[in-house]
Amino acid sequence: MAPPGSTFKGIAIVTHPNLPQSTGEATDICTFLTQRGVEAQHTQLQDENLAHRLREGEVDLLIALGGDGTMLRAGHLCGPVSVPILGINYGHFGFLIEIRQNQWRDYIPRLLAGDYWLEKRMMLTAELFHNNEPTGKWEVLNEAVVGRGQMVHPVQLVTYLDHRLLTTYVADALIVSTATGSTAYALAVGGPILPPELRNILLIAVAPHFSIDRAIVLAEGASVSVTVHTNYDAVLCLDGQNPISLASEDQVNVRASDYNAQFVRFQDPGYFYRNLTPHMSKNPSTGIPK
Repeated sequence: MAPPGSTFKGIAIVTHPNLPQSTGEATDICTFLTQRGVEAQHTQLQDENLAHRLREGEVDLLIALGGDGTMLRAGHLCGPVSVPILGINYGHFGFLIEIRQNQWRDYIPRLLAGDYWLEKRMMLTAELFHNNEPTGKWEVLNEAVVGRGQMVHPVQLVTYLDHRLLTTYVADALIVSTATGSTAYALAVGGPILPPELRNILLIAVAPHFSIDRAIVLAEGASVSVTVHTNYDAVLCLDGQNPISLASEDQVNVRASDYNAQFVRFQDPGYFYRNLTPHMSKNPSTGIPK
């Protein structure tokens, strides 16, 4: 629980450019906060100035209007600088989002009064090596996926756990997921659902061919190394962003990040399983109830 009377020196309200209907509500939230003496500014999620303001400590809360993809992008920005995120749903599932569309007037006063708690979710650090040289490093919230490209040929994924050989997967891909990501791509290929407070890494292969076909939940603090072997194209995909091309022998190392994504919550800590049933009973992305 935040201390009563908590104040924010700067709040950023962000929207996604593909959701123009959220702009009017973001403007209304800005006005609501400004009238109560809180400095608030509406901007686009991809605005470079927003990243600068976060790094400089000018923002201590980010309110994101969008879907789970928007929340993932917000987590990438805010996790490394320890800025909490409050989500307002303009998407489909809303696994990461706290407030439904048009309900913010019921919750913002509670936020300003300090009547909330912060949920910390583990992130992953993914590093890419080409010819044993580092070529990229990212912080991700859901998962890192190493797999085949456009050609429909499985790849060989030599996988080490804590520097010891685990197995060689022959599969379309290997998902290395957080507990948060267990309800995303990992769930779609039959993985288990993990409660969000866990700091474990989940491994699950996609379409494995005579390989381990069961998900593996790794102990807290474990690290994973995946080396690609293929005669075709391969990719690294991080939280569903644009894929990064991989060459044969490229290596991807994944471990628990030093950072956490923090989400503002008003529900009690048991909300996760209570909210899971409505999500599982129908798929809102289809628009057709089951």
